[in-house]
Amino acid sequence: MEYRDRGAELRDTVRQPGLVWCYRLTDEGEAKVDAAVPPPGCSFRWIHLNLSDVRSLRWLEEEAALPPQVHALMIKRDAHQRYVFEGDTLGLLVHDFERGFESENIGRIGGLHVALKPGMIITGRYRPLHGADVFRARLESGQQGPQDSAQALHLLLDVLVDNLGSLVLDLSTELLDAEEELLAKDEAPDTRDLISARRRSAQLHRMIGGMRVTLQRMGNAEEFPAHLGPITRQFQQRLSALDQDIVAAQNQLKLLRDELDLQAAQRTNANVYLLSVLTALMMPATLVTGFFGMNTGGLPFAQGEHGTILATGVAIFSAAASWLLLRAMGLVKRQ
Repeated sequence: MEYRDRGAELRDTVRQPGLVWCYRLTDEGEAKVDAAVPPPGCSFRWIHLNLSDVRSLRWLEEEAALPPQVHALMIKRDAHQRYVFEGDTLGLLVHDFERGFESENIGRIGGLHVALKPGMIITGRYRPLHGADVFRARLESGQQGPQDSAQALHLLLDVLVDNLGSLVLDLSTELLDAEEELLAKDEAPDTRDLISARRRSAQLHRMIGGMRVTLQRMGNAEEFPAHLGPITRQFQQRLSALDQDIVAAQNQLKLLRDELDLQAAQRTNANVYLLSVLTALMMPATLVTGFFGMNTGGLPFAQGEHGTILATGVAIFSAAASWLLLRAMGLVKRQ
């Protein structure tokens, strides 16, 4: 009997999805967030899955009752943001930054898979995402949670767009500080930091642009539910503003790079100018020393006691004459 109970418990465990967390709203209006599979009688459920767990894939196929196209979008490892709409179910794939154990943002882009149907929203990821933690924190904050699928979609998009806005603001602030340090204190930023900023700006531009286009196409689709239209239009406007901000940050980064290149070119020109002046000054003296170094008869100053001093004076005089000639020609900067 004990073996039978353990076998049944094991079969039930295998059939359960690989839950990360679950939000459920009871008929009495009570909201709970935990890691247990919600009972079917809940008025609204939000299930967040670990798609790397085979149990989640089995649960999506056997228990979630998703249309074929939405089911394919939920399980497919794909990097393109897009949507599908089949029957009364919306499938959506949007981008979010992955997170690691040591840093909040490890700089890699992951996909958040979403299936939205009446009374339920299912989200899933193959690697931990930053937004999923914010979803759960919002739901556990004590504020009123989503009551239906439309409010859940609004919360999901609001968190993702807020995260993108924070990253864009951090990037813009970082570039402004670097520009201030360069122009006010003449302290050039590290090239590696600029390369990292350029990479982040490209990632954010791709994520924001892709999400905005996806929401625009989704809102313009004929089969799209009318009650979800205002949500997509609202976030299209916010994403458009963020897209303009990230383009401005990219232009600012380009101007910063141009300023650094200009200063580097000025330093190089100053060094080349100094070497050129020194070469011009030393050339007559070199000619004089070469002349007096010839082993020929009748060499001036060769027989006198002060020949070396006189030859040195000739070399110094020739260098001074060259200096005066360069200044007269305007080839030497006057301080």
